[in-house]
Amino acid sequence: MTGGPPVTTQPPPQGNPFAQQPQQPQGQNPYAQGQQGFPQQAGQPGQPGFPQQGAPYAPVPPQPARRKLSFKTIKNIVIAVVVVGVAIGGYIASRDDADQAGVGDCLKSASSSSDRMEVVDCSSSEAEGKVLEKVKGHFTSITAETECRKVKDATGFYAETGDGEEFLLCLGDV
Repeated sequence: MTGGPPVTTQPPPQGNPFAQQPQQPQGQNPYAQGQQGFPQQAGQPGQPGFPQQGAPYAPVPPQPARRKLSFKTIKNIVIAVVVVGVAIGGYIASRDDADQAGVGDCLKSASSSSDRMEVVDCSSSEAEGKVLEKVKGHFTSITAETECRKVKDATGFYAETGDGEEFLLCLGDV
């Protein structure tokens, strides 16, 4: 070998040797080739090489903070439950009042007040009288006694007057 400069040869280009290679303008990103088919949305900055997308890339909104129940809210709930309980209890207790009594029912004096009567089972030792007749209307003690004397075997009476339904119960022995 002679002492001359070394000769270098370039390898042949792959494919068509006469094809021209596209030239990238200087100053532009050579890797942003896929951006041409995806237009940018107006007013939104794009990311090179990535198309603009909607909801799949949107941030998830934070969950609202859990609201603690205040003392006032808890107090109102407790009051409402108590009121409903008293109303239901009053309804159940009123189902055996004298205004629900019919002929053949037995009554006893109510424990809460002596002038009220409650319906009880006739076989109960608490039964004080049996309803022989029920008459609707307003009665004083004189007119009630007079009306119940007309009923056979009547030994007493109970008259409901005032608010609500007014009636007379003629009572006999149990």
